[in-house]
Amino acid sequence: MTGFTLRQLAYFIAVADSGTIVAAAVTLNVSPSAVSASLRELERVLDAQLCVRRKAHGVSLTPTGARFLVEARELVARADVVGMSVASASGELVGSLTIGCYLTLSPTVIPRLLATFAREHPLVVLNFIEGTQDDLQRRLAAGAVDLLVLYDMDVVDDPHRVLLYRATPYVLLPAGHMQAANGVVRLADLIAEPFILLDSPPSSHHTLTVFQSQGLVPVVRHRPASYELARALVGRGLGYSVLVQRPNNDVTYEGRRIVGVEIDPQPAAVDVILTWMRDTRLSRPAQAMVALARAEFR
Repeated sequence: MTGFTLRQLAYFIAVADSGTIVAAAVTLNVSPSAVSASLRELERVLDAQLCVRRKAHGVSLTPTGARFLVEARELVARADVVGMSVASASGELVGSLTIGCYLTLSPTVIPRLLATFAREHPLVVLNFIEGTQDDLQRRLAAGAVDLLVLYDMDVVDDPHRVLLYRATPYVLLPAGHMQAANGVVRLADLIAEPFILLDSPPSSHHTLTVFQSQGLVPVVRHRPASYELARALVGRGLGYSVLVQRPNNDVTYEGRRIVGVEIDPQPAAVDVILTWMRDTRLSRPAQAMVALARAEFR
């Protein structure tokens, strides 16, 4: 009888999906050493090398590992189905669910969904993956995630959509800026100043279209890929930015105050959506998450 466990398969799948031991550990909410030990034991039981570990380059699958990954996904999925059928008599929802979320949305959306879902369905193993919209949509098509939280921009394959909320672009300024106290600002009044462009598609493309719709071209000084770095650069007075997500705090990581100011004329709002493949039959945990998301953001 084969000696591997479903937990070992789940850890192996997480490593394959994330590309590193550390990222897999974060996704699974366990220590990196636990993931490494599980992977070593799985390889020992199978008497096969599944992964190649390189210090600066993460983890890559061997040809054997790539073949086994397909089988591991099928085994875990089948176990979920069996578990759900067994648990149905008691009414408990069980199984696993993986949500993909666009990087800048995850701090706002993921904690809210995870906390509520965990209280209502404690037997479901809930995981999440952060990434760019292109990367996440590839993962969805490959079956690596069940649901995605995205901006409704550059969405391919016409998936199912559930509107969570709408967000309106705004200007972010350092607290000492002369326009910061006005509450509203015209982009034309800032156009000569250095601009901080959040360079994480599709945010960067959308931001530039906001300027283009007014016949303007910003003077891009810096292109941070991180949302918090963009805020920090603004806080240092190195330029202004146009963002969509608006956290419930007005200070950067360095403790410098920043101010969100409305744009005149107001740009079109951007939809934040929960999506899944149109030809996919959602699992019971995924159906429960869709219902919960609808209620949470109603």
